[in-house]
Amino acid sequence: MKVPCRILAVAPLFLLLLFCSWASPAPDDQFSMGHSKRHQCIGCVLVLSVITQLAQVHNSTVEASMERLCGYLPGKLYLKTTCYILVHVFGSDIIKLLPWDRSQPKPPLVRSPRLLPCFAPKPLPVRSPRLLPGFYFPPGVAPVYIRIQCPIMLKLDADMNVDIVCHTLEFCKQDAGQPRCHLYPLPKEAWKLTQEKARHIVKKSTAMKYLRSGSDICSLPFLAKICQKIKVSIQTSMPLKDADSDKYSVFPTLRGYHWRGRDCNDSDKTVYPGRRPDNWDAHRDSNCNGIWGVDPKDGIPYEKKFCKGSQPRGIILLGDSAGAHFHIPPEWLTASQMSLSSFFDLPTALTDEFNWPQLSGATGFMDSTSGMEEKSIYLRLRKRNRCNHRDYQNISRNGASSQNLKKFIESLSRNQLLDNPAIVIYAMIGNDVCNGKADPIPEMTTPEQLYSSVTETLKHLDSHLPKGSYVVLHGLPDGTFLWDNLHDRYHPIGIHLRNFSNVCTCLVRCTQSPSRNGQSTSQNVGQLNKDVTYAQLFSFLNCLQVNACHGWMSSNKTLRTLTSERAQQLSNTLKKIAASEKFTNFDLLYMDFAFKEMVEEWQRRGGQPWQLIEPVDGFHPNEVALLLLAELFWKKMQLQWPQVLGKENPFNSRIEQVFGDQGGH
Repeated sequence: MKVPCRILAVAPLFLLLLFCSWASPAPDDQFSMGHSKRHQCIGCVLVLSVITQLAQVHNSTVEASMERLCGYLPGKLYLKTTCYILVHVFGSDIIKLLPWDRSQPKPPLVRSPRLLPCFAPKPLPVRSPRLLPGFYFPPGVAPVYIRIQCPIMLKLDADMNVDIVCHTLEFCKQDAGQPRCHLYPLPKEAWKLTQEKARHIVKKSTAMKYLRSGSDICSLPFLAKICQKIKVSIQTSMPLKDADSDKYSVFPTLRGYHWRGRDCNDSDKTVYPGRRPDNWDAHRDSNCNGIWGVDPKDGIPYEKKFCKGSQPRGIILLGDSAGAHFHIPPEWLTASQMSLSSFFDLPTALTDEFNWPQLSGATGFMDSTSGMEEKSIYLRLRKRNRCNHRDYQNISRNGASSQNLKKFIESLSRNQLLDNPAIVIYAMIGNDVCNGKADPIPEMTTPEQLYSSVTETLKHLDSHLPKGSYVVLHGLPDGTFLWDNLHDRYHPIGIHLRNFSNVCTCLVRCTQSPSRNGQSTSQNVGQLNKDVTYAQLFSFLNCLQVNACHGWMSSNKTLRTLTSERAQQLSNTLKKIAASEKFTNFDLLYMDFAFKEMVEEWQRRGGQPWQLIEPVDGFHPNEVALLLLAELFWKKMQLQWPQVLGKENPFNSRIEQVFGDQGGH
């Protein structure tokens, strides 16, 4: 495939937006809005695939498809502006890579393998500097249609693909003694020759040197403050906008009320969700549940009348990216589905670390986007007792495991003297066995390590949770489900262009395009093909050592089996802890990961198992799966440990009658 070089100018933007989709960074790593060489490779392959697919889907030039993509991005967080800057500013440097020495007089344009012009019968009065910046045309000759062989690519073969382009430009790099990583099938010839020709030109480009230097998108002055905010939010797992420092916020993202109940008074640190009411909230809503004031009929505070003795409690999740509901919408990568509305939620996703906790199975408070009638554990707890309104905390983090939870558990908010009890769900369901190493087994958490770290966590909780709380240790799933149900299916990026014999003829749309034999030249650039399976994707990510879970997302059946065996050992360890350890302020329970039951329930409804997995990363449970798991959790609690859920409040209808939605979420 022959791809115009200016496509690569948007690579840093898409690295920022999409590199998390296949490799959730562990919190041990220092936050950076930049990217490693391995993530650069993923970004390059993604960008070239999406841009060329947009050109094909809309039968437009690649130049137009870049403009189209930038136009799709929202203006918030300067996303649209950044895209245009990267396309147009860096484009002027890339144009300098035309195949002649600009220090010498410009030669006349002639037909050649490098530049094939067609001429109008008379000069045109105007040519667009935006579409053709820096291109040279002989005096008196106006271009109507120009076939431009991308100068960096020189004379590329028809079967070139984005992997080769990205390797040539060193966004992807083959280290000595390591295999060559690629997503698409590689051609049998011309690899080394093409790279040698291209490198001779690329090495003199300041633009390409910048893109390869490790300079990141946050170096743009107008993005520096935004990047810093996201960095602080990720590092602390605390609300960035919290005027009274009570760990609750009136702002939705940046660890605000998408993650924990919305503060109802951000200027008073004694007012926050989950606390016991101050003087029965006769004069103010101290716990933000929307119930306050005095009933004029009898002078009794509403909080006392409706909530006293109802056993109010909150829900707290200690989890990883699955608990936070990590999600990359597939339309962000599927050119045929992209539109002006596709990226509407992108600013929200960026400032929520590509997580959607407001739709998660544990603490979600918004209506499901999947059409599921099932509700989150929090919404079920709120329905059972409306005095629990807004009392939720999602203390989850991408890359979290038993081994690094101590780095952000301090963000949990609970005061033993002032607050209500809580149900704490410990659900580190993946990263103790999942990593991207070439040999993932040595990096997995051992049962001994898990026992030590979990007991340390439980001691911390015992010193913070009010008496009467509950902690539920959640087992790990059998992730062989991923490979078994996805490996031969197509990934969203798998609608890819092939047979690019004339891609560079599309750089400028023509009104007249005579071929050598006088016939019209069609844009015969092949067809849309499903050519990337999850097996190919997993192999590509494993080669780069950025796979979210090499142990399960691998063609190696032995490795998948060993990973599941370790997961079972860790689940058994959690079960042992729950049976043997006792604590002062909470009862400790264990629950298996109800994977089999979830799949069976979904199949009973007519669904297929693969529909329960996030389509872009091929790893996380999707929204449907999370809500099904929430339903199974609730049913087991009702059947086996109903005391955990507290009593059903007989005043729920009265609360709704008097206070409506209680201030919403």
